[in-house]
Amino acid sequence: MVHSYPELNEQVRKLMEKYGKESPKVMQAFVQLHESSFADGALSAKIKELIALAIGISVRCDGCISYHVHDALEAGASREEIVETIGVAILMGGGPAVVYGSQALKALNEFEEKGLNT
Repeated sequence: MVHSYPELNEQVRKLMEKYGKESPKVMQAFVQLHESSFADGALSAKIKELIALAIGISVRCDGCISYHVHDALEAGASREEIVETIGVAILMGGGPAVVYGSQALKALNEFEEKGLNT
């Protein structure tokens, strides 16, 4: 398991940037999809980040957990909203989601310790 989610978040973003230099068309398309998907609409960007976090927990993706806890906080999600999102992911994902939900809580604590919170 990951030792520092803020560090993992930096690593993921740097690796995505490096991949973007190797495969610019793919990453440009992905970035465009990401921006379109997370734009405010019927659902706010904050709600969409919470959904993405729940999916990241359910599919057991540490990088996704790091990325979306960070971005949910930046989008204005509260600690309580993230904790409830973890609960929904656990409901839908069972035992493995308990493990990764606990990791998401660890990520939240680490980002808050770094000063990223609302």
